[in-house]
Amino acid sequence: MVVLSKPIFDLNFSPIKPCKPTSNVDAALTMIPVVDLSSHDAKSKLLKACEEFGFFKVINHGVPVESITSLESKAVNFFSLAQTQKDEAGPPNPFGYGNKSIGLNGDVGWVEYLLLKTDPLFLSQRCRAFYGEDPLGFSNAVNDYAEAVKELGCEVLELLAEGAEMKQRNALSRLLMDDESDTVLRLNHYPSRPDVQVSTIGGGNNVLGFGEHTDPQIISILRSNSVSGLEISLKDGSWVAVPSDPTSFFILVGDSLQVMSNGRFRSVKHRVMTNGLRPRLSMIYFVGPSLQEKIGPMKELMKEGEESMYKEFTWNEYKTAAYKTRLGDNRLGPFQKKSCITNNNSSRADNVTLVSYN
Repeated sequence: MVVLSKPIFDLNFSPIKPCKPTSNVDAALTMIPVVDLSSHDAKSKLLKACEEFGFFKVINHGVPVESITSLESKAVNFFSLAQTQKDEAGPPNPFGYGNKSIGLNGDVGWVEYLLLKTDPLFLSQRCRAFYGEDPLGFSNAVNDYAEAVKELGCEVLELLAEGAEMKQRNALSRLLMDDESDTVLRLNHYPSRPDVQVSTIGGGNNVLGFGEHTDPQIISILRSNSVSGLEISLKDGSWVAVPSDPTSFFILVGDSLQVMSNGRFRSVKHRVMTNGLRPRLSMIYFVGPSLQEKIGPMKELMKEGEESMYKEFTWNEYKTAAYKTRLGDNRLGPFQKKSCITNNNSSRADNVTLVSYN
């Protein structure tokens, strides 16, 4: 495991906020779905996980270890740079380096990050600012990782289409394979917090790294180092800590897929809490469609006679709306048909927040 050698932030910054308690980690080990992509029942398990949790872990994913470790090493080297050097790669507008501030609307967390467009031309033009020491090496590491994870995303979406008995296996994956698909890679670093370790003993760590939110895209593909911190919210509102597993990937259903499935698949609310002594590094690949792609409930994913819960919108319209929100804001509300608004006890997911895109 690669770790950072020195703290990054001014320890006077202390975004400690009261949070709902987290369930026992041991319970999460048996609760969180695990999908073996090489197994014969992968598509049925994947379908069930999207319906019940909106979240699952995949094993036997096929992403080369070399691609993972190379990018992790490059990311660790970047976040270990002096603050003045990292600041040269920011502010994120929307791409680039940012720290503490999440988006443009007042959200803060104990996090610093690089937001990257997964486009070789973009990377070749901007990587000198992101990684002046070895821009070509950094660009190659990002490209290799993005291509490998893109294949994983396609496989997941195709298995989901099969499990849902859609007519075309690529009904969902075509959105990712589109040459103009809006895919983004985010590298998050959560420094250790030795200054608050004592205050969290016995009560659980309550230092907020990244506030609760859902992701706006179709799916998010997440991989982290061996340090835990990710938590997901269940249907009853309780929070479950996700045990770390650097050899696997975690898939999160996003708002767009919830809309496309008319609420059948659950856009999962999640957050990240920091670790008192060890830094966490996560790499998230966001699967977004092309900007002009129309998003709305798909008949094949709806029950016979079921009414559409959402109005149709383009990905660009939804992404633009994200810039105006805070993490906890409900952005699907304006796109939800009034006749279909249900209460929180509905089996369909209906109360969704939209994370600010940058």
